[in-house]
Amino acid sequence: MNNSFWNNRKVFITGHTGFKGSWLTLWLKSLGAKICGYALKPESKKSLFYEADVSKGIESNFANILNYKVLCEKINNFSPEVVFHLAAQPLVKKSYLNPLDTFSTNISGTINVLESLRYSKNIRSVVIVTTDKVYENKEIKEGYKETDSLGGFDPYSSSKACCEIITNCYRSSFFQNKNLKIGIATARAGNVIGGGDYSENRLVPDIFRSIKEKKAIKVRNIGSTRPWQHVLEALNGYIILAEALYHNHKKYSEAWNFGPRSQDCKKVKWILNEFQKKHNFDIIDTSNHINDHESKSLNLDISKSIKKLSWKPYLPINEAIQLTSQWFKQKEGGKLPSQIIKDQINYYEEKKMVM
Repeated sequence: MNNSFWNNRKVFITGHTGFKGSWLTLWLKSLGAKICGYALKPESKKSLFYEADVSKGIESNFANILNYKVLCEKINNFSPEVVFHLAAQPLVKKSYLNPLDTFSTNISGTINVLESLRYSKNIRSVVIVTTDKVYENKEIKEGYKETDSLGGFDPYSSSKACCEIITNCYRSSFFQNKNLKIGIATARAGNVIGGGDYSENRLVPDIFRSIKEKKAIKVRNIGSTRPWQHVLEALNGYIILAEALYHNHKKYSEAWNFGPRSQDCKKVKWILNEFQKKHNFDIIDTSNHINDHESKSLNLDISKSIKKLSWKPYLPINEAIQLTSQWFKQKEGGKLPSQIIKDQINYYEEKKMVM
């Protein structure tokens, strides 16, 4: 990453009010980027967006990604050079409860973004964020490569697999004009953890809710293996990819995996045990009572990103857990969330420099 590249760079971020979107906005803002955010208003006052004062110093728009007219107007008025599309319905459990909303938001929302960008004059780089779950899961231990077949049992996974196909369609059909020079890529990250995630039916947020409420945490699929990583690892990949697309749209306009090293893919039970070493909470295993299908084993092959983007993971899973735990402890101690994030970004940047 070339930090100076982002100074005064005009960046449009969908989903900037979410967990990942808030961290990304704060990071790019610290690098001097001019940011326009577009997302739904947080459902609760208890959100990282409000806690960390993410809207300060940026243009923040509360609107639905399904409103094509408003989205197109905001993009055209801001005229961004770089776009990160993170707006989505991101929860597997919620996708079973409301599949229509999931498919509409994730698929039509992505179409609206890509369609709007067809008429944006200064756009050079577009990163469409999907998920590690886009692959046809065969319950194998080997990491999935970007060239493996797409699939998805649950509505969330299949909707994101559709986004991959749609992005490829738009890239091939509408952005191949030799005069355009627009890079469009998809990014598939692992299971991110970090401070400020208050989502329901996610492991780490549920842990800290159980601690605060002094209730046992109910855990589904305790034996499942996932590619856990700190949120900064995934965002580092998105930022590096966006910059690469800007400089060479032909070379990098494809799909990219950003996950942990294979030894950091751990079972849910292992993650719980590590957090229990730092905090006091009880566990109730509800695995036998879950009817929804979720994959048992999931891993990403990140060799392509390491080789071709010079990206790599810097935080082993133990350190990712430590930073996440530290965030919540410092917040409870009265430290400003925005300052905690700034400190952790600086720590991560320093670690990148010495490794």
